[in-house]
Amino acid sequence: MRFGAEAARVLVRGHDGRAPFESEVTLRRCAPRTARLNGASLPSSAALRHGLRTLVFTPDRLAIVKGSPAIRRAFLDRVVERLYPARAEAVAEYAHALTQRNAALRRVAAGVSDEAALRPWTERLASAGRELVAARRAAVAALERPFAECACRLGLSDATIDYRGDPVAVEELDERLRTDLERGATGLGPHLHDLSIASGDRELRAFGSQGEQRMAVLALVLAEARVLTTREEGPPLLLLDDVLSELDDDRRSALVELLAGLGQTIATATARSLLPASPAQTVVVDAEGHVR
Repeated sequence: MRFGAEAARVLVRGHDGRAPFESEVTLRRCAPRTARLNGASLPSSAALRHGLRTLVFTPDRLAIVKGSPAIRRAFLDRVVERLYPARAEAVAEYAHALTQRNAALRRVAAGVSDEAALRPWTERLASAGRELVAARRAAVAALERPFAECACRLGLSDATIDYRGDPVAVEELDERLRTDLERGATGLGPHLHDLSIASGDRELRAFGSQGEQRMAVLALVLAEARVLTTREEGPPLLLLDDVLSELDDDRRSALVELLAGLGQTIATATARSLLPASPAQTVVVDAEGHVR
């Protein structure tokens, strides 16, 4: 939104495979943003990710590697939703069961409910947790090989991803019931799991340079794009924001090679000279915001 303006709108038209689409996001001062896809209103702008297969790299996404486990879990759950739409409900189902069990724990601890009322939520949580862990592991297994290959091409050797965590049985939840009642929260389950992103025996979260962390995030995006490209729906749209500024010439060339065959890619850069190959189209935005 421009300084002094009351609203802004982004409108994109294109083709998703053979089907034409039109997406629109409107921002207003002091009001929630709204989104539409093919004329239909969406519950939120985030819902566009379900209607349009788009993968994004931005500098702040380094948090996937160096941030908290919650960020990596959220990233992995979005991958599950894109790779396995039929299993996307596992994410929401587990979140609902966890919220209800935690609320039941607090009611029991406050003396306004008994443990019998907690039992159904414990069983449902364990069941939903098994489904969610299975879906996450399937997503990691799909990304493992292309992630390692893309990372290697970008100069990050021996790169691996590994899901850290196991499904929790009802018996395990029962064993720590007293502790959960004291804390008012469930202390076991996939809401506490993590995704390990490493180079050799080094966890990049703690022992990777910012350059290595950047390569790892970029390799994750490219790996998912490779997997999606093999699906009937065709390749996703890749949006790479300021991806070239911290890459040397060899890595820029390697990135262009990796992008070959992955469908349409839109990359932003601060200078034409950062582009290692001739793009199909160049759009220049000057200091006043004019497009030419």
